[in-house]
Amino acid sequence: MNRIPDHPILGKEEPSSFVTIIVDGKPLKAREGQMIAAALMENGYEKFRTTSRLGEPRFFYCGIGQCTDCMMEVDGVPGIRTCITPVREGMTVNTLRGLGTWRKTDEKD
Repeated sequence: MNRIPDHPILGKEEPSSFVTIIVDGKPLKAREGQMIAAALMENGYEKFRTTSRLGEPRFFYCGIGQCTDCMMEVDGVPGIRTCITPVREGMTVNTLRGLGTWRKTDEKD
């Protein structure tokens, strides 16, 4: 796990409950209330999306929702900034390839 449970400035980590999210088809435990990007990094993910032109991998960069490198597809919606989007029970998160594809609102799962 990539966490700092006893940070020299922030102090000791508070206990938290967990939720399950589905990432690229696999279940993943995440701490309730944490951002998607933090949950992925904590579990060793290093590629959130690929660029549309060259297919190059992109990862977490700015952490404040400005750079768009952490965009992924969340619950069928492409282009979600995972560094500012909290996890919730049962959400599906997929690696974004290029710009992604929007589903029509009348499509059923």
